[in-house]
Amino acid sequence: MSLIQPLPSGPLDIVGDVHGEYDALLSLLAQLGYDQEGRHPAQRQLVFVGDFCDRGPDSPAVLALARRLVQGGRALAVAGNHEINLLREDPKDGSGWFFDSRTASDQPKYAPFAQPQDEAERQAITEFAAGLPVALEREDLRIVHAAWVEPQIRAVRAMPLGSLRAQYDHWEAVAETQAGAGELRARRAAEALAWPHSLEDARERPPFLPAHSESELNKAVFNPLKVLTTGLERRCTEPFYAGGKWRFVERMAWWNDYHDAPAVVIGHYWRRLHPPRVPVHGKQEENLFGQTPPLSWHGPRGNVFCVDYSVGGRWVARLAGEARDERFNLAALRWPERTLMFEDGREVPTQDFGG
Repeated sequence: MSLIQPLPSGPLDIVGDVHGEYDALLSLLAQLGYDQEGRHPAQRQLVFVGDFCDRGPDSPAVLALARRLVQGGRALAVAGNHEINLLREDPKDGSGWFFDSRTASDQPKYAPFAQPQDEAERQAITEFAAGLPVALEREDLRIVHAAWVEPQIRAVRAMPLGSLRAQYDHWEAVAETQAGAGELRARRAAEALAWPHSLEDARERPPFLPAHSESELNKAVFNPLKVLTTGLERRCTEPFYAGGKWRFVERMAWWNDYHDAPAVVIGHYWRRLHPPRVPVHGKQEENLFGQTPPLSWHGPRGNVFCVDYSVGGRWVARLAGEARDERFNLAALRWPERTLMFEDGREVPTQDFGG
């Protein structure tokens, strides 16, 4: 069995990145017509695009529900980059609910957040993440967290289900070996000495750090799992702050080069129904979605759709003591209807499918 698994036939409801927003998920499932066991009167099936955890108030509850539905045969899911970070014990911004090393630094932005009750719950979360595939497919539809790029898809097809961490670690080691051979690691260390501030400190804008940029691109070149779960990237010209740290590479609209017939549904990219007051991902946000309306399909064939409507940013309104902000939504794409259901019950048609 491969890290790319088959999708069942029949109608689907494809849920975007949840990021610990348990109440939003419960509301959305109710609006879609599912009971607490994931059953639907019309025999529809849930599919999750990954990124269940981090930033939101109750990642453990989201993961427990997803685990119960998947293990009960009521839902399918793919791994997102946040599940991979958890699985690889690689703490990132917003993961203090799981990693003690980040709990204190995450408190000012994300608290209060629930944490696993005991070691057994932590182990169950890790085992769930370890067993996830990276992509799902059938004749008319493909689902992956960030990018469907054929060379990397071919490589991942050969990786057995359950090998996600081992395979990811292997390819990261390959990238590190290449970095060492090219003296990239030493150059990065020199940059860190010259710029001693934390790259998570939004107040301290760094100069452009070319070795940091090359290091990130180096991993993307060698690690096919990174491409499928974080997307294609390229060197940018100016550092920008996004996702809790300063970045030196920017995302690419890979769908502009996607010409296959099957539709692709992804998450990951922080799409917005309403323009952000401050761009979350800098100029690259305009490059990715600036010319694509928020309900439209992407790509030359109009058959790629991002269903992440930025519910992972809801902590911003919560921190400010504001009511739920309409900039941050949880949605599901209904297939084959190609309509969007939002957690508040709005159901709207998507646009421009098929070019």
